[in-house]
Formats: sequence, structure tokens, C-alpha cells
Amino acid sequence: MTSRTITVHHVRATLTGPRRLGIDTVPLLQSARIPPLLLGDAHARVTPEQFTRLVIGVRQATRDEFLGLGSVPSRPGTFAMMCHACIGCPDLGTALRRATRFYGLFPGGPDLAVERCGPDAVFAVRTDLRALAEGPFAAECLVLLWHRLASWLTGRRIPLRWAEFAHPAPPYAGEYGPLFGCPVRCGAPRTRAGFDPRWLAAPVVRDEAGLVELLRRAPAGLLGPREYGTTVAEQVRHALVRALREGPQRRAGRLPEVAQLAARLAVSPATLRRRLKEEGTSYRRLRDQVLREAAVAGLAEGREPIAELAERLGFSEDTAFHRAFRRWTGTTPGAYRLLDGHERGQQS
Repeated sequence: MTSRTITVHHVRATLTGPRRLGIDTVPLLQSARIPPLLLGDAHARVTPEQFTRLVIGVRQATRDEFLGLGSVPSRPGTFAMMCHACIGCPDLGTALRRATRFYGLFPGGPDLAVERCGPDAVFAVRTDLRALAEGPFAAECLVLLWHRLASWLTGRRIPLRWAEFAHPAPPYAGEYGPLFGCPVRCGAPRTRAGFDPRWLAAPVVRDEAGLVELLRRAPAGLLGPREYGTTVAEQVRHALVRALREGPQRRAGRLPEVAQLAARLAVSPATLRRRLKEEGTSYRRLRDQVLREAAVAGLAEGREPIAELAERLGFSEDTAFHRAFRRWTGTTPGAYRLLDGHERGQQS
């Protein structure tokens, strides 16, 4: 499993609501197979599967689709009914306006809007979330959910041109690039995101059958990083993930290099490097992300010996893997597995 991992900061934020309501969070973490001790490590990460289980557990424990983060709970089924109202719309603009009106019917719900700002269409969160304990996380979730929902309704990834948040930059602001795929500014007057207004005329292509599958994992399935393959960075990353999966004997040194990837994309190596830089990343950073996420997923699954995992990921020796993992996460592979194994032992 090499899907993008999720920072422990988001795990902590997800637990804020249950804690405020007096709910014991340790069973929630254990059910999600997240070691509670990981919360003390600012560099720790969890797999999308772990985070999905946690969000679903918190939603069930709080009986609140806002996970206990808002001033007023959102009753289970509210998001589903909003989605049912949207899929009958002829185009995305109509669907988004209907969705914002839907949530406006509930006292204490988020004040959302679809607006025009110069050459851009804008999804705006007009509610001031800065007073909430986890206001930044709530704002990020709202923008992510509505962007991912809009993309799902049209069946195509809608590129964001920019996003901005009213809160100051959080410690994990480096996560914003993969999450939103656009320039992000913090400390703005309002929370909002801009996109090409032509998308408002895009037809809604989803039906009831597709909605059932979406709701099965919502909202957690909409919050994690998504693979669309539309930006250069995403195409490069997809190629690296595919290469890593090709066989257990593949070495990290044999992952496609810049020249090979450039040839696949029909550009020069210099152009590929320039485009990656414009998107705020680099080949080395993407390569490290792929290896890091494969390592975290392998350790979380708990079956593969660390030495074999290191070999599968292409490290020539265990010590090199340990150094890399500590650089990525702030801890060692053994310490991570020991914590995870301890929690599984407590549940057995």
C-alpha cells in the first residue's frame, strides 16, 4: 500500500470533538489501529485506512457529521440527503448552489457560498471558524469536502487555482501542496478556494448507484489526498508508485530517474524539473514521499520483517533504511512497529 499518508496533526484534531464531549478516545484509536502513543510524536503519520477508520468511529461516537468540532452537531444522514439533492441537478453550478442552500437551513451550520471573484469562481466559507478549538482543521475539511464532492459530481478532477484560509499557517502547512494541489495562503480575510468558472457549467454525471458507494466511506473517503494524475507531480508520483509495485526485487535505485520520467511525459529533463519546481516539489521529494508512505504502510500492516521491508523498498542495508525512516518521521522503524504491535496486543 503506497497511498499518501496523513500527518498526526490531523489525527489529533479529529479527536478534539470527542474529548470535548467527554468521550474516551483511546478505544477510538485502538479500533482504528492507531497507537495512542503516536500522538506524542509530531512527525508521526498514519495510513489513509487508519484515518478512515478513525473518522468513521468518531462520527459514530459523537453522532455528529462535524465530528463534534462545531457549535451545533450535524445529525447523521444530513450529508447524504444533501448529496441526493445534488445528483438530480443538470450542472455543477446548480448543484453547488443547492448544496449551500441546504446547509443554510440548519441553525449553526456552516455559512457557505459559491461566488464570482474577478476571473474565478469561488467556493467560500463565510463562517468565522477561528474561535473553534480546531478551526484550521474544520476549515481545511470544508474546502476539501466541497472540492472533492464537486470533482466527484462531474467525474473529473477540478483543478483549484488557489486556496486561502483565515487562520495562521499551522505547523503542518507543508501538507497543503499535496492536499489542495494549488498555491495556498494563510492569514487571509476569509476561507475560500478559486477555480475556473467554466466548471460551473459541467454536467453532473453521477447517479444513485454511485452515490451509495461514495457514502459508504464518506466523509473520510473525501478527506484524504486523492490520486488524479492531472498535474505533473501527480503523474510523476503515479509512475514511481507503479514502479515500486512492479516486483519485490525492485531497488530504489532502479526507480525511474528524471530522464526516464521525462521521456514518458514527452518533455526534456530540464522541462520536467522546471514544471515540478513550479508545482512546489521536486523528483527527490516525490521519490522520498513514495518510499516513506510505503514504509509506513508496511510497518502498520505488521507482518513483514523490517529487514525484508527495507530490501523491498530498495535499501542496500538496514541502517540506510533506519536513517531514512528517522529523517521522514522522527522515529525508527522498530519503535513505530513496537508501538503498533503493543496496541494490537492490547486488543487481542
